[in-house]
Amino acid sequence: MKLKPVLAALLALAAAPVAAQVALNAENTDRIRQAGAEILFWNQAQRDANFPAMEQHFPGTAAKASPRPYKLKSGKPLTVDGIDAFMAANNTAGLLVVQDGKIRLERYARGYSREGRYTSFSVAKSLTSTLVGAAVKDGFIKSVDDPVTRYIPELAGSGYDGVSVKQVLTMTSGVKWNEDYTDPNSDVARMYAQPAPPGMDPTAAYLRTLPREAAPGTKWVYKTGETNLIGVLVQKATGKTLTAYAEEKIWRPFGMERDLFWMVDASGSNIGGCCLSASLRDYARIGLFALSGGKGVVPKGWFADATKAWSPVGDDRGYGYQWWINADGTYQAQGIFGQLIHIDPKRHLVIVMSSAWPRATGKDLSLARVAFVGKIKAALDAKHR
Repeated sequence: MKLKPVLAALLALAAAPVAAQVALNAENTDRIRQAGAEILFWNQAQRDANFPAMEQHFPGTAAKASPRPYKLKSGKPLTVDGIDAFMAANNTAGLLVVQDGKIRLERYARGYSREGRYTSFSVAKSLTSTLVGAAVKDGFIKSVDDPVTRYIPELAGSGYDGVSVKQVLTMTSGVKWNEDYTDPNSDVARMYAQPAPPGMDPTAAYLRTLPREAAPGTKWVYKTGETNLIGVLVQKATGKTLTAYAEEKIWRPFGMERDLFWMVDASGSNIGGCCLSASLRDYARIGLFALSGGKGVVPKGWFADATKAWSPVGDDRGYGYQWWINADGTYQAQGIFGQLIHIDPKRHLVIVMSSAWPRATGKDLSLARVAFVGKIKAALDAKHR
């Protein structure tokens, strides 16, 4: 697509290594409103071309990399049978295995490289929830038991009356939502399609129209809109963009080596539930930050709560504060089209995958990934016998 000069200039600013917000104009604001439906229905060639280059297509903001990156030393190389076949079959562009803080395996394909960034879709959710923890630690949010309307008053009088911040974190608000990625009329596809009323946040404007289907805390439903709402919460409470707050609390202090790019909505706010782009190694560092417990950044015990299975979600899994919890005590951040940060505390292990699956989701694709993660762990365990 040929970009007009003004839009091209805005997008160049979006990709620049600065945390300042990118200005929006009528042209790219309209495109942001349609981004959910557009991205979900890209063809394979578009996914391959655009997933590593979202800042060339959508405006956003950036968090600066650290001048002193957290060094990931090289560990003993790990051999995993069938790695090339798995990556080819699943359109995997990047695979990284870090154990005890050392790189055991690092592979790139499909034009991706260590110097690049790749979008992660709902992996953003886990970072956004961690910023809630930082805001609690800093006193911007008093407690996750507070009503969400205390921080987002636009939701008063809606299905979110009486819903706590924690219930939004765990997606148990009881508000009705459709997350069907194949349906262009689903909530996830059309939540930004219409302009928000003047002065109102677009996420809050859409969510306040949704009906309640269950009492708060009684029913889990996966809702990207609610993570977007968490992003609104953090930005309202702190007075900072998600990129600015992430840069201050995590990106620079923990030593990320590449700038973080994060898309914005039509109001110029970062989209909490989606669409940050980072390097493969920096995704691994997010996992290492979680493994470390985030000392000094989040309250003591935050990650123990965040990675607790507050709600069963099927297949012997649970859901925490925007983390998927597995029955064996491992947990992960994951996004559509094959994005993954898998964390195994017992093995001191982080596995990262960046992919362009042929479909947003699929049982066959998920099971193939689970099997391959198991294969990696079997190879690691065999070396310790």
